Amino acid sequence: MSMLGTERRTVVPMGEETKAIGMSGEKSECLHSTIEAGEPPRGTRWREGEHRVTEPVEGDEAGRPGPNPSYTGLDWVAEMARRHPKEALTTVARYIDLKLLREAYEKTRKDGATGIDGMTWEEYGQNLEGNLEDLRERFMSGKYYAPPVKRVYIPKADGKKKRPIGIPTLEDKVLQRAVSMVLERIYEQEFSESSYGFRPGRGAHQALEAVWQGTMAAKYGGVVIELDIVGFFDNIDHGHLREFLDQRVRDGVIRRAIDKWLKAGVLEEGQVKRSTAGTPQGGVISPLLANIYLHYVLDKWFEEEVQPRLRAPSKLVRYADDAVIILWDPTDAQRVREVLPKRFEKYGLTLHPEKTRVVPFGKPEAGKDRGGKGRGGPGTFTFLGMTHFWGKSRKGQPTVRQKTAKTAFQRVVKAIGTWLHSVRHWKIRDQHRALSRKLKGHDGYYGVTGNISALSRLRQYIRRCWRSALDSRSQRGRMTWARFHNLLKTYPLPRARLPHSIFRIAASP
Repeated sequence: MSMLGTERRTVVPMGEETKAIGMSGEKSECLHSTIEAGEPPRGTRWREGEHRVTEPVEGDEAGRPGPNPSYTGLDWVAEMARRHPKEALTTVARYIDLKLLREAYEKTRKDGATGIDGMTWEEYGQNLEGNLEDLRERFMSGKYYAPPVKRVYIPKADGKKKRPIGIPTLEDKVLQRAVSMVLERIYEQEFSESSYGFRPGRGAHQALEAVWQGTMAAKYGGVVIELDIVGFFDNIDHGHLREFLDQRVRDGVIRRAIDKWLKAGVLEEGQVKRSTAGTPQGGVISPLLANIYLHYVLDKWFEEEVQPRLRAPSKLVRYADDAVIILWDPTDAQRVREVLPKRFEKYGLTLHPEKTRVVPFGKPEAGKDRGGKGRGGPGTFTFLGMTHFWGKSRKGQPTVRQKTAKTAFQRVVKAIGTWLHSVRHWKIRDQHRALSRKLKGHDGYYGVTGNISALSRLRQYIRRCWRSALDSRSQRGRMTWARFHNLLKTYPLPRARLPHSIFRIAASP
């Protein structure tokens, strides 16, 4: 019996739209495959009676890795993915055992909202081993039923509209997390260096540093293309997603579970609404599926098809569905901007016509205007809640600076102000303790080099909000500014801090 089979994958053609960038206008060559795109995933040979011969990859009949017995099952999956970069793995569901399911359960939020069955983390854990054994048996046999997610609405940042979110059942969360842990080991060997969102060991600050390095290296002709995908998570095409998955994962057990999650739908006002597009709302596996989708639609296409056709160096930085493209040559920027909508439309996605824009962002020459705003200097762009602009270093040299974006700043002030008024009946020390945690958490993300003024300004607004909330505790309005300043001596707000010195010597993209 094969322990971890492989099959040749299908490489999706990069598309006619790339011809607009090419110098010669010739089509790209694509690898041939023995598998037709979109073909239903094949199950393992022992499960579906398939008689083709599959040679075993190193390992014994119990499924234990042969070369290095200290490997875990996930380590072995990663090793096989690394050894066979152009083939699809067919028997990886076997590594979703009770140990992995138990680990997935422990990583699930204990205080998370319940799904349609009302099952809590504590209730499920009362018979954990029995529940996990039953879950694994249903998963492996194909009897697992993916229940619809419960749809709830939360207020958006502007307070005027509400955002729909989905809440899966606890069992769904556990199984999705376990499947994600296996798929993650496979796709970490595949994903591009330009991708930073929802990946182990990577995060927003690494993406911000990559943007800083790319814009600093672009010099005088630098141009930035901001990408904004309209409703990305709701418009992922299931057919194309299956084709992408075919290239690396053709395990029938895992693919069957993913199909069930894609078709599960949402429960709203007593009715189940199905969708033919989008990833599972609120699902643990959704970010990974989204990364897989954009890996083939954007990352791989840009690196293999676009960059070789450009006149000057370029750099793509993507965090989930937020992305910027940094180019040295303005002519390249115009050509890429023209072809991007065609590329995304081919896979069912739409770029926002106004928010997707080309921003001149070259290094200002000495004595030239640095302010932008239509005055001939470089402009500004926003990425991951930070506004990027050209400023001066302490030595007076031009450097790219980053500060809290205006919309993000206003959103935080409004959210904390609303919260302070809602808890104004708390004891002062409890308010101070919770408020300090919120400010430290804000600094934990926005505390990057050069952003100290925005953090200090935030504290000024928060002091006003806090005094106003305390003043409203009494109809007499006794919290004067003098009394409030005396209170701050006992309960001072934490000082602004910059835990992320992320900007180093610029490297070429």
